[in-house]
Amino acid sequence: MENTPLPYSYKLMLSCPSGLPPSQVFVDFNQKYDRIQHPDIDLENSMDEIWNRKAQQNPSLYSGKKFRYGGHALLAGPDGQELDCRVFLHLGLTDYRSFMGTNLNPLWEKFLVPSEDETVRCQHTANPLGNGAVVETSDGKILLLKRSNNVGEFPGHFVFPGGHPEPEEVGIISHDSSDPELRKRRVAQEMFDSIIREVVEETGVPAESLKNPVFIGISRRELNVRPTAFFFMKCTLQSSEIQKLYASAQDGFESTQLYAVSECRKLRLASLKFGSQTDVTALDPQMSQKFGPCIAHALTFEYVSCLVSTCWFLCFDLVWCFCSLYVFIFSHDCH
Repeated sequence: MENTPLPYSYKLMLSCPSGLPPSQVFVDFNQKYDRIQHPDIDLENSMDEIWNRKAQQNPSLYSGKKFRYGGHALLAGPDGQELDCRVFLHLGLTDYRSFMGTNLNPLWEKFLVPSEDETVRCQHTANPLGNGAVVETSDGKILLLKRSNNVGEFPGHFVFPGGHPEPEEVGIISHDSSDPELRKRRVAQEMFDSIIREVVEETGVPAESLKNPVFIGISRRELNVRPTAFFFMKCTLQSSEIQKLYASAQDGFESTQLYAVSECRKLRLASLKFGSQTDVTALDPQMSQKFGPCIAHALTFEYVSCLVSTCWFLCFDLVWCFCSLYVFIFSHDCH
């Protein structure tokens, strides 16, 4: 399709560059955020066709429950201070079958509704909420993984550790509940518990080496409108120690190599100030040739503070660049 978005094109849905702890992240878990069936019956039937074909190819395929991203609300603190703000994630239920049949459907764009309202635009897609972690080691590096060529989604690409928060981890298989408020609190905690679990399983680091994660925002891939929540956390281990642990990671089969990325000195970050607007290509004359046209435009550092969250499937050089920008901003804005 001529206008199909590139796989490394993303939209930043929510930016919290100072990082929010669990006490400032809430969940409204409600059936009203579930996927709405598309009125085109043939399009709906294509979901079954895709699932049946995939199930024949892989009999172990399982349609597990996932949390569906249905938007969010941001309540600013006194005087508009982010440090006192609260985020409410609007979550429903979906499953892997619906994800494959809508977001990963070759006809995925036909499920979209022409609207400026993102929740309306994506009301017919599964939109399972993924998660990703920006993990900083004790020697100041950021962890990246190269995905295996055997995984179903974006094989061979460089990613941050991550996966999904899991409804079944908090006993959810439907919306039925005798205590909806308790369930919402458990889902909110699962947002943070799940990202620690994913980092441990994918990198091999022990959970006790990870400091408490903070929520930094949500990005949405333009290709198939897949949403992901991102977190920042520090690890008390050095990158060399983590490399050794990675060899025995529980989910190591999902990736082929772990990278610990150093700061990108070519960006001359010391000369930049948080909140200023800059053209990335002006930082280095060779930037536009090396990093391509997708970043050869003006960026605000308020936006760059969460650009890490938009790097979910970028090429290695771009991830390297944005990780360095984030480390600089986070160290100046959040400590």
